[in-house]
Amino acid sequence: MAFILSLDSGTTSVRALLFDEQGRTLGMCQEEIHQSYPHAGWVEEDPLEIWDKQLLVCRRLLEQLSLQASDITCLGITNQRETLIAWDKHTARPIYPAIVWQCRRTEEICEQLKARGLSDWLHEKTGLVPDAYFSATKIQWLLQNVPRAREKAEAGDLLFGTIDTWLIYQATRGRVYATDYSNASRTMLLNIHTLDWDDEILEFFGISRVNLPAVQESGSDFGRMDASFLGAEIPICAVLGDQQSALFGQLCFEKSEAKCTYGTGAFILSNIGELPLFSENGLLTTVAWGLGGEVRYAFEGSIFMAGAVIQWLRDNLGLIEHARDSQQLAESVPSSEGVYFVSSFQGLGAPWWENGRRASLHGMTRKTTAAHIVRAALESVAYRVKDVVGAMEREMGLPCLSLRTDGGMSANDFLMQFQADLLQIPVIQTANPEVTALGTAFMAGLTRGVWPNQEALKPLVAENRRLYPIMPPEEAGKLYQGWLEVLGQ
Repeated sequence: MAFILSLDSGTTSVRALLFDEQGRTLGMCQEEIHQSYPHAGWVEEDPLEIWDKQLLVCRRLLEQLSLQASDITCLGITNQRETLIAWDKHTARPIYPAIVWQCRRTEEICEQLKARGLSDWLHEKTGLVPDAYFSATKIQWLLQNVPRAREKAEAGDLLFGTIDTWLIYQATRGRVYATDYSNASRTMLLNIHTLDWDDEILEFFGISRVNLPAVQESGSDFGRMDASFLGAEIPICAVLGDQQSALFGQLCFEKSEAKCTYGTGAFILSNIGELPLFSENGLLTTVAWGLGGEVRYAFEGSIFMAGAVIQWLRDNLGLIEHARDSQQLAESVPSSEGVYFVSSFQGLGAPWWENGRRASLHGMTRKTTAAHIVRAALESVAYRVKDVVGAMEREMGLPCLSLRTDGGMSANDFLMQFQADLLQIPVIQTANPEVTALGTAFMAGLTRGVWPNQEALKPLVAENRRLYPIMPPEEAGKLYQGWLEVLGQ
């Protein structure tokens, strides 16, 4: 029996999960990660806390399952992307807190890049657009603002890495300094054509290759976790950014297959095949994964408000007591009666990218009730997903045949049915809620030979439910047209 350990290092918690060769979750342990906000818009975390708690949950999980590290076949890592850590090469100690992907401290730098007309240059090379979201400007900020950082970097004594690289470096006691294609492609430093750091971009940002990890396939040899940590060495055989890991865990192996993770925000990724495509509709191009000498690319569209919409209804308006109440209240009325809710509290993301847009309610009358507003809020998430999926279909010239879903909001049957109706395709709810951790476990197992090929994974992923459209296409089209009019599109 093979046992595969998955380290899931998220934004607000770290987890360890164990899977068997049937893809079953045998156990999970979790610890929260503290975030600090030293200034408005800044978000930081303690890199040592991330590693210490990641190691802690691994130890607890083995104890909980009465297993030894020697029982573990291999491990995979999946992680929050874009978050940046800088540490001393000799001491392995961070020189500054981790700058989290949510941090907006480099917005001004990004606006300057846009003003200088560099957006297209960066997009053509990296698939990304200048934004504080990505790691490159975080590195630039550190070099400019942290005492002696530039000096240490020029001497080759400073190492930069995303969370995966930090965990690998710590787990191998500095023997391996590496990242994978999926994480590297979120830094705005990787040329997604050559799959290597881009020398022109590095020169522009004042970054040297000696301060960056080796880039390798997502499913490959990342060394071994040192025996001193858990009692025996464990091969590290896979690394994937969390959204790419969910795409792999959802078995979206073919072109145009797509998944949406409905969390605090919603992240939609669509497999675009073996060659990168570049969007004219506000989508990002990213590396999905590299495995066995083959690379897959993906379009990505991020929606800033999904589950956060429900939190707002509960905490700010008091329209519901619990998040689960939203489904019942939405279903208590036959429609939103023409009410549309644009949840652009943090601007409007892909594919519209209206960063300054405020949230708004439209179409209310004296008959509008709390139920109509709650229903419109849930529908707004489905409309935003439709915006992104539609853009992906236009770019690829291919229809999306189904949408695989995971994340907390995917349990809301009203939302999932309305999503199927709007898209006019089946919406598939996965039976395993741990699909992100499962993705890197699958990748590690394939690399280690637990499974012979990707085809062998298909029987291991069960569907909880498949929702088909029940709304007539004409009605769905009319509702979506109303949404576009509200947006001014």
